[in-house]
Amino acid sequence: MADSEGVRLQKVLSQAGVASRRVAEKMIIDGRVEVDGQLVTELGTRVDPSVSVIRVDGARVSVDDSQVYLALNKPRGMHSTMSDDRGRPCIGDLVEHRVRGNAKLFHVGRLDADTEGLMLLTNDGELAHRLMHPSYQVSKTYVATVPGTVPRGLGKKLRAGIDLDDGPVRVDDFAVVDAVPGRTLVRVTLHEGRKRIVRRLLAAVGYPVQELVRTDIGAVSLGEQRPGSIRVLNRKEIGELYKAVGL
Repeated sequence: MADSEGVRLQKVLSQAGVASRRVAEKMIIDGRVEVDGQLVTELGTRVDPSVSVIRVDGARVSVDDSQVYLALNKPRGMHSTMSDDRGRPCIGDLVEHRVRGNAKLFHVGRLDADTEGLMLLTNDGELAHRLMHPSYQVSKTYVATVPGTVPRGLGKKLRAGIDLDDGPVRVDDFAVVDAVPGRTLVRVTLHEGRKRIVRRLLAAVGYPVQELVRTDIGAVSLGEQRPGSIRVLNRKEIGELYKAVGL
């Protein structure tokens, strides 16, 4: 790229929220910034934010301001589609008038209508594809309400693996969050993406799910988001998603 083309690297980093322009200049001089796999230490370097892959301290930075990365808390009763030809409520209804430029968004995976919780929405097709692909094994965490009292050895059993109709599944982590008479709140982490996998898994060991919420996808957490609310992912969260899928 000719010197007269593109945008100065320190300006791009500043606009992306990495640091002030002055601090970004020091990052470049200190050898902390890469562009398209090459270390850059020249302050006059210009880049094209729409195509350049920029990393700071090894973590990729989203610098294309046309790209959208959102976290949605999908309410119960809503379908995980951007439109529904049967007129049922869907996540597309929530974002239709709330996303700049009506960007073409991909929803990363699905939640069944009865399940609440975290969904990611983006127009970054490569990221969306990789996050959904089983080979990258991006973890997902759910909190489930189940009936009765959960025995101490259930977590060990689930970590060892359970055979379902479409093959075995094992959890990465399992914990009891809370218990009251008649029901227990449990947290399940796994990297499976099969349909209704948490419900089927817990039903198979005798604990059919009464309520289910997905709380985490990789490094992104639902936190205090209310059902139906949408927020923009921060730079660190986007960087961690890139890292998880090798981008």
